[in-house]
Amino acid sequence: MTPDSLRARVLHQDERCFVIDKPAGLAVHKAGRITDHLDLYLPYLAEAGGEAPKLAHRLDRDTAGCLILGRTPWALKRLGQMFAAGHVGKTYWAVADGIPQDDAGTIDLPLLKSIEPGAPRSSWTIRPDPAGQPAVTDYRVLGTGGGRSWLELRPRTGRTHQIRLHCAAIGCPLVGEPFYGPERRPPGNLHLLARSVRFRMASDHPEVVAVAPPPEHMRSGLAACGWTDEEGREGGARVPAGGLAC
Repeated sequence: MTPDSLRARVLHQDERCFVIDKPAGLAVHKAGRITDHLDLYLPYLAEAGGEAPKLAHRLDRDTAGCLILGRTPWALKRLGQMFAAGHVGKTYWAVADGIPQDDAGTIDLPLLKSIEPGAPRSSWTIRPDPAGQPAVTDYRVLGTGGGRSWLELRPRTGRTHQIRLHCAAIGCPLVGEPFYGPERRPPGNLHLLARSVRFRMASDHPEVVAVAPPPEHMRSGLAACGWTDEEGREGGARVPAGGLAC
């Protein structure tokens, strides 16, 4: 990634934060065998002689779209508090194999992250389990076609792989899903987009709203379910009106 290509992905910028359009396939930080990651390139966004912005939250490597970066210690602390309290509105788009039974609904399914005895710490699994952490996702079907659905998803909680597991649990695993679908597939083509974020860092600060365009690998799947390129440019599937994801 070059300085110009990263700057071209900036969706919002102010003195406190950036929102960037993270490309699918790029991890946000170093982990395990990952050596190429977004953290390496964040100094490209620093002002001359200034500090590089830092991650305020995370997205899966194969998830594209809105990622918030804090530019100051106060902003990072404040954003962490807001994510923990559910005060950052997050909307995702996905293309799923299958169509939900209902046009809209809520998936309330606790998730448990565990490491098998004797396995390395990087070798973890996540599964639905009543003993797991609460996990809630609201969904809405925006279109269908060819046995697939275009979903709008608003997670109320922020568990690892929450949307992916919840969609699989209702019989609609995401297109390109390598782990939670009916068969194992190589990673790299997940149809999941962090479509928009909405937040206000303080009552006297302006509201921040950012919308990411669908990545190239999702466009044909979305189009088959009724999305048009004009909607993609203009945010036609509606950014949530409130400040909360619920």
